[in-house]
Amino acid sequence: MSQTKTLNLPLLKTAANIIRQWDGPLTQQIVRDPGGFGLGQIPRKAKPDATTTMTCGFCATGCGLNIHLKDGQAVGLTPKTQYPVNLGMACPKGWEALAVLDSEDRATMPLLRDESGEQKEVSWDTALTTFVTRIKKVMAQHGPESVAFLSTGQIASEEMALLGSLAKFGMGMIHGDGNTRQCMATAVTAYKQSFGFDAPPYTYQDFEESDVMFFVGSNLCIAHPILWQRVMRNQNNPDIIVVDPRKTETAMAATHHLAISPKSDLTLLYGIANLLIVNGWIKQDYIDAHTTDFDAFAQHVKAYTPNRVAKMTGIDADTLCTMAKKIHDGKRVSFWWTMGVNQSHEGTRVAQAMINICLMTGNIGRPGTGANSITGQCNAMGSRLFSNTTSLLGGHSFTKPEDRQKVADILDIDVSRIPDRDSWSYHQIIEGVETGKIKALWFIATNPSHSWINQNKFKQLMGKLDFLVVQDMYRNTETAQQADLVLPAAGWGEKDGTLINSERRFGLVKKVSPAPGQALADFSIFKAIAAYWGCGEMFAKWTDPQAAFKILAKISKGQPCDISGITDYRMLDENGGIQWPLKPEDELTTHRRLFADGKFFHADGKAKFLFEDSRLMPELPDGDYPFVLLTGRGSAAQWHTQTRTGKSAVLRKLYPNDIYVQINPVDAKAMDIQPTQWVYVHSRRGQLKARAFVTATVQPGQIFIPMHNHETNRLTKPVFDTYSHQPSYKACAVALSLNKPWVAIESEGANHE
Repeated sequence: MSQTKTLNLPLLKTAANIIRQWDGPLTQQIVRDPGGFGLGQIPRKAKPDATTTMTCGFCATGCGLNIHLKDGQAVGLTPKTQYPVNLGMACPKGWEALAVLDSEDRATMPLLRDESGEQKEVSWDTALTTFVTRIKKVMAQHGPESVAFLSTGQIASEEMALLGSLAKFGMGMIHGDGNTRQCMATAVTAYKQSFGFDAPPYTYQDFEESDVMFFVGSNLCIAHPILWQRVMRNQNNPDIIVVDPRKTETAMAATHHLAISPKSDLTLLYGIANLLIVNGWIKQDYIDAHTTDFDAFAQHVKAYTPNRVAKMTGIDADTLCTMAKKIHDGKRVSFWWTMGVNQSHEGTRVAQAMINICLMTGNIGRPGTGANSITGQCNAMGSRLFSNTTSLLGGHSFTKPEDRQKVADILDIDVSRIPDRDSWSYHQIIEGVETGKIKALWFIATNPSHSWINQNKFKQLMGKLDFLVVQDMYRNTETAQQADLVLPAAGWGEKDGTLINSERRFGLVKKVSPAPGQALADFSIFKAIAAYWGCGEMFAKWTDPQAAFKILAKISKGQPCDISGITDYRMLDENGGIQWPLKPEDELTTHRRLFADGKFFHADGKAKFLFEDSRLMPELPDGDYPFVLLTGRGSAAQWHTQTRTGKSAVLRKLYPNDIYVQINPVDAKAMDIQPTQWVYVHSRRGQLKARAFVTATVQPGQIFIPMHNHETNRLTKPVFDTYSHQPSYKACAVALSLNKPWVAIESEGANHE
């Protein structure tokens, strides 16, 4: 890697110049009228009362919202009726998307921890100088691998790409990952291995066209309520099968609920696959023409007999046969999964078990079919394709010389600046802090002191760093409170860019409200850091987000995610977003799915059957810790760590004030636990206090705690999927008591299953 330049500011004398140059004013908006206008063509006060459209910035459903403006500034919103994603609907979070911007907790000035240990307001010049000086010092003392960045699925694609390019090509970092590692890495890996590229094949129209739908580890009603509304629009009277240990809201609404034993879904799916094969309910012609390694898979699943599967999953043999028959009888069968699969010690193989069933029954590439991962964060797919973290921009590879040269040529940089090896994944970076290999971390729009697994240990590790930088909208997140330097960032609605939703649809976000104080768009912060670092000329062409988008379109050309046919932001605005791929010669239609031609992205054009033996969950209940802890979404009004949703008075009224634990009535009676009583939950890693919610929605021997509370990850066990390196948040052994723990909490390292 080339050495980074020393600090050099010949053209930019103050940070104020940077702010003026790169943080676009509120005048740069697309205001919708019958003719449509491009970005930046309408002065702020030319349309005193108007409406513009943009994509919601919470989950990856990617709803279209009408933003109502007065004097060019947002004053309210309504869901967009004709937007192909949400069709005029919005969930509680979407309705409150603007409200959460107005908070006393917003970061409005840079904060620097002084010698007394207090965070004090400083100028941008001081903040940027400190950032550059201290990062360069760490690199000089410990090498470029001693500094890493951990990004997000919450900022725009253009910002992600600029960050990843700045950090790796400009600053010389090797390691950087995103918090999408916590939600989507398993789906990414499964698709890459099976299809040859990270390619969710579906369109939301498929929710309305299936006649048999399997939801595995997915509480769609709560996690993605607008997508559940799409299911409810289905006119085919579909069979809806929910595979989940807990009787979730989605399971209650389903036609069938398979209440499996926790983490036995791989066994279940192999058992169903075996029954399909034994009964001849497969499409051999499709298998022969479009797949490889089916015979080995068929041999593998022979061992998953109905009786064995019933014993391991708790689902009786007759029900297994019924499920296989429904797949056979269905004309359009689809499988859908979210975090219940992804956040598992063997999640990659579980996702591929669904892919395998779809391949061998021909349920892929047609309306209402597919093995379909539903993305979590609003721009997790942007992170997957363009963040330059564990894969090179545009789904290229750091390890392929031809990919590095292609990207270098387009960016007009020396190819030696591009690392020739992959970054460490998230947990490896955190383990690097423990071993002393990582000395400085830069977090962008993420709150891992709440969200990372085995939280107590994570917080301790942050104290070992020489330098911790947090770039965020809010100054009071758990992670920001630990930071040496806080950089105040603009949020959704305060900047421009694109997000990519679950169905591969690019949507626009726009600056419709000013950021508070001296908070800047992340794009502007990255440009400022580049200038202070001395590599600003490298990113001279990245003048604004739309210019960056055009650069990414060039880089994507020839890739499965080719977007070279999208010429500008106006095109996205006029078409209700656009799904990738779109090459210049492609027909632009509202809904487009992949693999209709049976061609996949491996060199031979075929999909692969991948499989291995199922394994028990890594931490089984025992005499000391007799319960299984399940985690998941608690309310449609909550989002992840509640960094934003917690700022809305309306949303706070829609979920309980106190953390709660769901306990089965049988267990509550045995322990003399009364409803709403405070109880203690203990694992080998930590403890918390929660109100008892006595309910039959959890099975005896299991409890459930929502993921949104900061205490929850005190309990979770640091186990990671072998292939995706995604944490297994969903199941570990815990105990309940009416008093504090009676045993010492043991210290344990990460367990890589």
